[in-house]
Amino acid sequence: MPERDLPEFIHLSPEIRDALSTATPVVALESAVISHGLPHPTGLDTAAGLETEVRAHSAVPATIAVSEGRLLVGAGAGELARLTGPEAWKIAERDLPVAVAARATGGTTVSATIAIAQMAGIDVMSTGGIGGVHLGAEHTWDVSADLPALARHSIIVICAGAKAICDIAKTLEYLDTAGVTVAAFGTDRFPNFYAVDSGRAAPRRIDEPRDAAVILAAKRRLGQPGAVLVANPIPHESALSADLVREAVERAIAQAKDVHGGELTPALLNALSDITGGRTLRANLALLRANARLASLIAREAAQESLRG
Repeated sequence: MPERDLPEFIHLSPEIRDALSTATPVVALESAVISHGLPHPTGLDTAAGLETEVRAHSAVPATIAVSEGRLLVGAGAGELARLTGPEAWKIAERDLPVAVAARATGGTTVSATIAIAQMAGIDVMSTGGIGGVHLGAEHTWDVSADLPALARHSIIVICAGAKAICDIAKTLEYLDTAGVTVAAFGTDRFPNFYAVDSGRAAPRRIDEPRDAAVILAAKRRLGQPGAVLVANPIPHESALSADLVREAVERAIAQAKDVHGGELTPALLNALSDITGGRTLRANLALLRANARLASLIAREAAQESLRG
């Protein structure tokens, strides 16, 4: 794969640069899970565990973060440790130019991670759940920046559906309107983050990792922008019941009624963990690992697909 000309503020680690130049499978990982998604030190431990999971399945992890205005692709342990400090920003795609100009440090959300990954030439990204159309968005207009980012960037994103605080029906409608290709892995049902089934049919189904790579390649040949979103259900042994999740979400939303903006999702996730006695946190960790595993398998197929041209 030819060397890419990248802006001076994007820094690829030597391992990532070598992997991309030799068509070695690479999986991009977000870092907002460290700075805002999980409590410390669980976030750092989880990030390290996800990198180990990716390596165990013959791919190279590229955790993406921002450090002093530099967009890091393949951030090291020391750089990731800085994301636990109070000065760390939660950085969505819209925040990237501000973060570069202000030389800020922070964790990247899905939208920022896939934007940087595409610039670097990475075809696969793994996360827990995407942001979506929030419950009550008809009153608040709270729609995650992840959704328009998925419509813009050509990449495969593996998730367990949208976060539990989202309206699945409205999120699927948005993705449909925006032209994002959505397929559930190994099921006809769209998953619901902590729960296996959201109660909604998946737009499409795929059963093999190669399917996702072939779809992305076809989408690019057709000149279509946007991501291939692969919804991977949480492993059954770690899943929570849909009723438990619904009741916990209702209570969490009531508790966080005075929280707004970028702080809302972390506040709701923390409330969910407290309400369920930590069960949602354990489920979150399980689905993150499962998604990283599947992403590695898909990245291997995507690397082969790129060699086939």
